[in-house]
Amino acid sequence: MFISLPSRHKPGPRWAVPLVFAAIWLAFLWSISRPDEARRSLWMDWGALSTGLGNPQDWWAALRDGSVLRLFTALFLHADWSHLLGNLVFLLIFGLPAERVLGPWRLLLLFLLGGAAANLTALYAMESPDQIIIGASGAVSALLGAYLALFPGARLGVVVPLGLFLEFVRAPAYLLIGVWAALQVVFAYIGPSFGMVAWSAHVAGFLFGIVYGLYIRAAIARRLRKRHGF
Repeated sequence: MFISLPSRHKPGPRWAVPLVFAAIWLAFLWSISRPDEARRSLWMDWGALSTGLGNPQDWWAALRDGSVLRLFTALFLHADWSHLLGNLVFLLIFGLPAERVLGPWRLLLLFLLGGAAANLTALYAMESPDQIIIGASGAVSALLGAYLALFPGARLGVVVPLGLFLEFVRAPAYLLIGVWAALQVVFAYIGPSFGMVAWSAHVAGFLFGIVYGLYIRAAIARRLRKRHGF
């Protein structure tokens, strides 16, 4: 269980999640201000392509010309409002508490590396060539995984429809995130948007976040034990 110990030092400002939020929002507003053809060209230029990294020579070429960075730039592009808002809501719900524990730099590293790893997984999982992968879903999935690792006992508020009424209940975070993770696996094979949504990226990002969160927890625990002479 993660324990927060009091400190004389005030925690620094949490700027990573607001910065990512603003960057994604501004990128979307800029993209929708462009004509349809220009938007598609933008996705082609900055989204992650499902071909081009099949062997070591392709990787070397991508590193040399900088196109490997598209694994990261694709995180800030979104197809439509529902795609955008869904990711931003989960970014705020799970990203802000995670940043309080991780700090802004570790949170930013988690978002970028988790998102890039998720996009890379989707590239190899897709069977049809020349598909474009865009969106922060893989990176947000990494935040969910890290949240579960950092706050395994947390409880989240949920609105449950009961007939004509809505009931607000608190459910364990591990239960809600576990259901979400199970749905990602199911949707990867039989989902309603099969072939259009990179569900494999969601699963990969989630697993990356769990590993990242457990590693950080262990590192913090070791530092606390050393500080207190345990």
